[in-house]
Amino acid sequence: MGLIHIGLFVTLDGVAQAPGAPDEDAAGGFAFGGWQAPLFDDVVGGQVDEGMAGMDALLLGRRTYDIFAAYWPHQEDGVDSEIARRFNRLPKYVASRGTPTLEWAGSTLLGPDLTGAIREVRERHENIHVIGSLNLVQTLFAERLFDRLTLWVYPIVLGQGKKVFAEGAVPTNLSLLEPARTSEKGAVLLRYARADGTPGTGDMGADRGQ
Repeated sequence: MGLIHIGLFVTLDGVAQAPGAPDEDAAGGFAFGGWQAPLFDDVVGGQVDEGMAGMDALLLGRRTYDIFAAYWPHQEDGVDSEIARRFNRLPKYVASRGTPTLEWAGSTLLGPDLTGAIREVRERHENIHVIGSLNLVQTLFAERLFDRLTLWVYPIVLGQGKKVFAEGAVPTNLSLLEPARTSEKGAVLLRYARADGTPGTGDMGADRGQ
C-alpha cells in the first residue's frame, strides 16, 4: 500500500488559505492571498524539490487542480521546467463534488465514494502527494487517510482564513520524522508521520512527584 503525503504552507496561527497568489482563494473575504510570496526563499524551494523525490501520483482538490492545470502544462520551457515536466507526466487524481472536464493529460476524476477511491489509488501508487487542496485535506484528516504531513510554518499571523486543522479535527498522534529546519526568512520545516492511537493525557504534577 502506498503512502499519502500532505504538504502545506501555514502561518503561525494555522492559516493555509491561498498562500500562492491574491486570486487563489478569496472565500470568506480572505484579504491575504499570496501571503507566502514575500517569505519564500531558495531554502524552502530546495526543501520542496527534495520532498518530491519518489512522487508517482498527485491527489488534488478541484480548486488546486484548476490552478495547476492552467499553469503547469505551459511551463516546460520556463523557469519551472523541471517541476512542470514532472507534474505533466504524473497521474493526477481529482476530488470534486461536480463533474468537471479534466483536460490536463493524465487526469482522473474520483468517484462519489471518495474514501474508497483514494484507498484504490493507494493500492496503485507508492508515493501520492497532496499539495494545497485544503478542503480535501480535511477529509483525509477525518478519515485518517494520510501517512505523512509536511508543514512549512511561516513567522506571520493573519487572524483570518481557512486553517490546516479546522473545527472538528479528529484527534491524531503524529511522530516527528527529523529535526525541524529553518529557512533564511524564518519558515520552519516540520515533517511528521501519522502514528497509531489517539493523544493520551496525564497529570504534570504527578509526573513531578507532587
